[in-house]
Amino acid sequence: MPSIDSALGISPQVMALRAKRMELLSANIANSDTPGYKARDIDFAAAMRSVRDGDDGLLVTHPRHLSASGRIAGGSATGMDAEVMYRIPSQPSMDGNTVENHREHAAFMDNAVRYQASLNFLDSRIRGLRTAIRGQL
Repeated sequence: MPSIDSALGISPQVMALRAKRMELLSANIANSDTPGYKARDIDFAAAMRSVRDGDDGLLVTHPRHLSASGRIAGGSATGMDAEVMYRIPSQPSMDGNTVENHREHAAFMDNAVRYQASLNFLDSRIRGLRTAIRGQL
């Protein structure tokens, strides 16, 4: 019998990664005038590959071995262990701040639209499951 996790697929992990990225981008925007602040972000595509493949950088020789994160090999539980990286500015400021407002706002808006699309997709999956459970057409 399939579990609710398998029925929802990768959607919960996508939502968690989108939320984490939203926090990082918000912090970047909030600190755009803070001297020495380094803009941070995650590589969403790489983080999703890690969630899908369970890649934590170590070779697992048996399916029941523990991964570096302490979970049984075969996929990241939430994707929240995505590597946070520092953004390289195209034009560094004199005070050492690497936030470029136009890039951060564009990334924030893109992530917000994608978050909403992911939320809509997850909502439709839940509605479909609810309909299937009730036996309605």
